[in-house]
Amino acid sequence: MRVFVMWLLAIGLVASPALAGDDIKKDSADSTKTAATKPSGDSATAAAASSPATEAELQQMRDLLKAQADMLEQQRAALAKEAEKVRMLEERLGTAPTSAAPAGASATSAAPAVASGVTPGGVLAPVSTNTPATAAPLLQMGGSDKASPISFRIGNMDFTPGGFLDFTSVFRTTNVGSGIGTSFGAIPYNNTAAGGLTESRLSAQNSRITLKANGMFGSTAVTGYVEADFLGFQPANAYQTSNSNTLRMRVYWVQVRHDKFEFQAGQLWSFMTPNRVGLSPMTSDVFYTQDMDTNYQAGLTWARQAAVRFIVHPTNWWSLGVSLENPEQFVGGAVVFPASSFATQFDNGSGNTSSSGAVANTSVPNLFPDVIIKTAFDGKVGERKMHIEAAGLIREFKDFNALTSPSSRSSLIGGGGSVNVNLEIFKNFHAIANSYYSYGGGRYIFGLGPDVIVKPDGTLSGIHSGSGLGGFEWQVTPKALFYGYYSASYFQRNYGFLPSSATPAPSCDGVSGFTCVGFGFPGGSLSANRAIQETSFGYVPTLWSSPNYGSLKIITQYSYLTRSPWAIASGATGANPKDAHASMVYVDVRYTLP
Repeated sequence: MRVFVMWLLAIGLVASPALAGDDIKKDSADSTKTAATKPSGDSATAAAASSPATEAELQQMRDLLKAQADMLEQQRAALAKEAEKVRMLEERLGTAPTSAAPAGASATSAAPAVASGVTPGGVLAPVSTNTPATAAPLLQMGGSDKASPISFRIGNMDFTPGGFLDFTSVFRTTNVGSGIGTSFGAIPYNNTAAGGLTESRLSAQNSRITLKANGMFGSTAVTGYVEADFLGFQPANAYQTSNSNTLRMRVYWVQVRHDKFEFQAGQLWSFMTPNRVGLSPMTSDVFYTQDMDTNYQAGLTWARQAAVRFIVHPTNWWSLGVSLENPEQFVGGAVVFPASSFATQFDNGSGNTSSSGAVANTSVPNLFPDVIIKTAFDGKVGERKMHIEAAGLIREFKDFNALTSPSSRSSLIGGGGSVNVNLEIFKNFHAIANSYYSYGGGRYIFGLGPDVIVKPDGTLSGIHSGSGLGGFEWQVTPKALFYGYYSASYFQRNYGFLPSSATPAPSCDGVSGFTCVGFGFPGGSLSANRAIQETSFGYVPTLWSSPNYGSLKIITQYSYLTRSPWAIASGATGANPKDAHASMVYVDVRYTLP
């Protein structure tokens, strides 16, 4: 209808001068004809008589020309209005370039680009990372740097629904029993029933729904984002009949940016999670691998938790921020305490917070939020993109020690750090290297090891832990992605000798009359993991895609895992295997909204 109206207006604009010209010619011809038919008598009298008539005709022509001019001006204004509506619609749909940021875009989208390359002195030239919040890196599945055709506007805000439908199948050579997300720290040993059985599952749980709202308020850009999937806690009979997959919140945050300053708050990806782009909170700008496994890769440092953070962008290629994040004193199930009074003071790692064994998970006496400082640099070497970041973590732990008289309190400062890089080696081939080391930061390695232990005298002592991940992502063609990673995590043993009067006399590490307390001591729990390693690779073909209707792709993953505990002596076999291992194969069909 709009196009039809515009065509009518255009035809009117072209035809109006011609019609006006015809009217003028007709009036002039009639006037000439009238003058020619006058008698040739008293010319002065005729001229005098015809003067008022001529003046009237001239005035009539002036009025007609003015009316035509007014009509043309109205038509031009109407066309200009329609053209502006079309331009705004094209900008919202992302089908036409624009030199100014649209009303609903992030403030950073209007930032000028910075020339990239290598300076004469060989220094890396910066590249702008001030992209809109919707921007996604080339290799991240499901992302887009264009406005969605299903966006809609309410007031000053643009709302964009999104997400994808997943149908996932997974096969494992051992019965890990953890659904489509792998419990890396619980791979069963081959001399157990679970270790001798395979596992196969089909699920749509990883399907995701999102909603983003963004707008400009003066020179301040405001973005809100919520993301949910169906991997929440299940009722006891979930897989018998109804398969009632439970909705859960992944992230839910607000971002406010004005000039060089930025504020983020809500449930976000932790600052300890590597980024692909700057310090962006968008899921598409966070590095959590291309794995189909919903627990990603063993050795990846990550969390999604409540946080409030302040970020400054000194330049458009450098970001610096501090984040205050939800703390949790974590020990897992492999730590032995010197007294039962300590058990309720730490998160025991139970996956089900409603079970009786998880009573401590919600009553942990955290002292203050985890403090994380992070900086990121985004630039180019020639035409090759690079992202380098570093993060530092500060944590504090505290317990109530009833072993002393009078009772006392013990506290401990812990921390850690990471350095991560994502480099484009050649076009669309990215090399990735992430590193992390901590004293009291095991929780950030997917909780595969504890943060601290309680020593025999009731004081706290931290666990040294670290992890690393290296790999590549190669977008061979716009519809073919290959990836591969190797990761490893390590947790150092830490235990002490507690005197015991029990009969017969116990022993700790060969010392009679003592029991061991802590983590990783000989003869301890098989869940006390020393090292966990994983190798993964996969291929992601896009079968079909459309900017207006979305895309359809297949995600594949093969992984081989090994888990080595502290409790088993090296070289032991038979009833005491030295490690556990498993192979996994994922095949997923994903339809992503545009």
